[in-house]
Amino acid sequence: MKKLFQPDPLRILPVGHQPTADRAPDELAAGSPAWLRDDLIEMLDADQVLSRPIDLIKYASDASPYRLFPKVIVLPRHVEEVRQIFAYAKRKQLPVTIRASGSSLSGQAQGDGILIEARRHWAGWTIEEEGRRLRVRPGTVLFRANLALAPHGYRLGPDPASGSVCTIGGVVANNSSGMCCGTAQNSYQTIESLTFLLPTGHLIDTANPNAAEDFASAAPELNAGLLEIKREIEADAPLVERIRRKFSIKNTTGYHMEAFLDADTPLEIFRRLLIGSEGTLAFLSEAVFRTVPDDKQRLTAFLIFPDMYAAAAAVAPFVEAGAAAVELTDRASLRSVEGKPGVPDRWRELGETATGLLIEFRESTAELRDAALSAANKVLASLNLVEPAEFTTDRRLAAQFWSVRNGLLPSVGGSRPAGTSLILEDVCFPKDRLADGAIDLQQLLARHDYEGFVFGHASAGNLHFLITPSLNTQADIDRYDAFMADVVALVVDKYDGSLKAEHGTGRNVAPFVVREWGPKLTGLMWKLKRLTDPDGILSPGVLLSEDVASHLQNLHTTPIVEDEVDRCVECGYCEPVCPSRNLSTTPRQRIILRREMMRQPADSPVTLALLRDYEYEAIETCAGDGVCAIACPVNINTGNLMKEFRRQEHSATQEYVAKKAAQNWSTVESITRTALRANQLSASTLGEWPAKTITGASRAIVSHDLAPAWLPNLPAAADTKLPQTDPANATAVYFMACVNRIFGDSPDAKPAPSLAQAMVAVSARAGMPVYIPSDIWGNCCATVWHSKGYDQGNAFMANKIVESLWRWSDAGRLPIVCDASSCTLGIASEILEYLTPENRERHAQLSLLDSIDWAHDFLLPRLQIARPVGSVAVHPTCATQHLGLGEKLRALCAALALETVVPIHATCCGFAGDRGLLHPELTKAATAEQAAELDHREFDGYVSSNRTCEIGMNQATGADYRSVLFLLEELTRPEAASSS
Repeated sequence: MKKLFQPDPLRILPVGHQPTADRAPDELAAGSPAWLRDDLIEMLDADQVLSRPIDLIKYASDASPYRLFPKVIVLPRHVEEVRQIFAYAKRKQLPVTIRASGSSLSGQAQGDGILIEARRHWAGWTIEEEGRRLRVRPGTVLFRANLALAPHGYRLGPDPASGSVCTIGGVVANNSSGMCCGTAQNSYQTIESLTFLLPTGHLIDTANPNAAEDFASAAPELNAGLLEIKREIEADAPLVERIRRKFSIKNTTGYHMEAFLDADTPLEIFRRLLIGSEGTLAFLSEAVFRTVPDDKQRLTAFLIFPDMYAAAAAVAPFVEAGAAAVELTDRASLRSVEGKPGVPDRWRELGETATGLLIEFRESTAELRDAALSAANKVLASLNLVEPAEFTTDRRLAAQFWSVRNGLLPSVGGSRPAGTSLILEDVCFPKDRLADGAIDLQQLLARHDYEGFVFGHASAGNLHFLITPSLNTQADIDRYDAFMADVVALVVDKYDGSLKAEHGTGRNVAPFVVREWGPKLTGLMWKLKRLTDPDGILSPGVLLSEDVASHLQNLHTTPIVEDEVDRCVECGYCEPVCPSRNLSTTPRQRIILRREMMRQPADSPVTLALLRDYEYEAIETCAGDGVCAIACPVNINTGNLMKEFRRQEHSATQEYVAKKAAQNWSTVESITRTALRANQLSASTLGEWPAKTITGASRAIVSHDLAPAWLPNLPAAADTKLPQTDPANATAVYFMACVNRIFGDSPDAKPAPSLAQAMVAVSARAGMPVYIPSDIWGNCCATVWHSKGYDQGNAFMANKIVESLWRWSDAGRLPIVCDASSCTLGIASEILEYLTPENRERHAQLSLLDSIDWAHDFLLPRLQIARPVGSVAVHPTCATQHLGLGEKLRALCAALALETVVPIHATCCGFAGDRGLLHPELTKAATAEQAAELDHREFDGYVSSNRTCEIGMNQATGADYRSVLFLLEELTRPEAASSS
């Protein structure tokens, strides 16, 4: 029986599109082969085996232009399960690919066999020697490892630009470097030990005192073969010189064969070879890094030179003066960021050869910084610049400079023509030939009619080139093939540089390894691969390939979909912050799946199979919080697309009912409070079963996406008796959000004033009295309707709230303070497109403040905090981030507590208004890592700024999260001051 108001996913079925040659084949509609799925479920657990069509397609892509469909995805929890998977793959002769974040740019995270997901159950770290060493697991996102190290004054050496998404496993597997890393602080130089699992199933910890003996016993042929390769290399003096010279600059083409010259024992050689091996030799389960100091005293400048040669000539002097970063941007790159925040308008007039250098010095003390400034200024004085420049210690100005450099990818990716791909490759030239190499690259791009961009880490001779080709036809692919052939000829034949500098070899360059290194050394690489993995199961074709055209296989098209997401380059930056990342799908995967629907013929079996699961996996379990847009380099809010799909799925009857709910919202509020009181009474007298039964029945009849689930420890109903306020003396209107008019305290909370009482009291105490309008009931920020895609209800409430705020504020004379951050965000921005022209003009004249603004800017300076509490745990909501209030919230808490802790894993709680009531599993998954991080200690306070988010965190942690206003009011009471 179809449920009342059940969403109809057929309403989002794509129409009017052309199928593509690279679409998923019809047989994929059946999912994984039954025998394979059943075998792996018997070996693991059912929830560790992903076998549906939607799973195979969403894991078929990474950040590269390639796409391969895995036969099955497995989520092992520990090494023993990986060992079993390896043994099974060998028996069945199935390839195995190891994937963590899938941020690889050259197809390293894709395979057409068994895909091991090594992120979900493989994160965690241990700080050792007060931060000088870090023991870390492969699924740990790099930026989180650095956040853990930051209080100790250290960081990891590798600093790739993708640090917000890439994991330690990928960093090690690709020997990633970055802007300040060079060749001195990459994984190869800073890893102290590794724990790895060979394809044979033997686990080796290189730090174990008996590791060398264990390795020799576990892999005698490999052990002996490594020594044979070492002898062969060392016997060839020209080859030794070539290896040393080519690894003096960045180089990740093929295996890091310098290991045979840097180490003497087979185990130590192999440990070094694993770095940059791209998952082709072993499974890495743990790494121990020697960290580097995180120097905070910085000098930054952005210099504009008349041409590439002038810029390149300045690189060495700055490096010799101690610069940590020297970043080059060509004229096309500078042009791509024109008009962006922090970019001077005068840059529009720069000449066609103008070239930029971003220079940064990083020192540990102010004295060393001053000495660096003196050295930097000597270099600066000798330069011929297009415009005057100076080094600054202003962090905001430095951040603007870096935003210009880091804005290249979003600017180019966001403005590329719909239907095109984005390919970012990297090469390395000898440092003394940087300018020539850069100019040759520019000319090569023009010769193949690519609008390309050249930029990169000039101090290392490492240049990136970025192109946006169409790969939708054979002619497009032929053109790309010709371009790559010329790139190889340029880098290898003319400059003897590195075809890959820091992104790993990948599928794009695997066929050209022999071109760079020659047949002898490439043959030794193949010997290493076959000694280690004689069955060839680990990532075939990723690092070495005997097929000269393998780089042209499995290139994917980029179908045009909805405008909101056509800019997506599938980089995955959104994934670490997505609430549903460990439950269903991520923003990138939602887009990947939508693009697959566009590749398919109408009503194809694959499309119908996708739609069957897309409703829950993508639409229902999207929190719609928009934090993906904050993390996204091209500012895509995938939540908006999911809300649009919810709108499309509605019938006219559903829209009518939603509008009626908006028109009678005060009644809905009253009914909800009555339900909360009944739930509390029932729980205290009859237990949980009546509420569970009623909610279960309503969900079975109505819809899981409209009827709430039962949750334990729901808050009590809010008190409808509001404090007395005087509009005549008010300095602001207090808009009490409906979530705070509905939900009161947690059931086990100690007696305390209500939020309204706290707000009114603390504002009056600061000499900033507020007033609550008497007709506040029934007014809402409209987020309830916006998040569910109900246009008519949204439009009604959006206009109603603006008209009410206009009246309450005396036509904008008084500011309005909102006590829920998500409601502040909704009123500030989300309702705009639904307003009438008259109400849009009114909206522009309103002054809307979040409670954090009010407390930090207006109340705190006028209050005395006599005795701060010892510690507070802070949950910054996604709305807080959108509003740019994170720093104010932390500063406010720092004034109220001696220690303020924002968890490293703090992301959106997934409660998302009422989504946590509809899908409590979303909140549980979204908060699991944060809850585990907080589990080891108690805090004196748990604070946030949004009631539903606080409910979500209460459910996740068992702690009583409350608005920060409660703590501010409590600590500024007169009795608190007198008792101190």
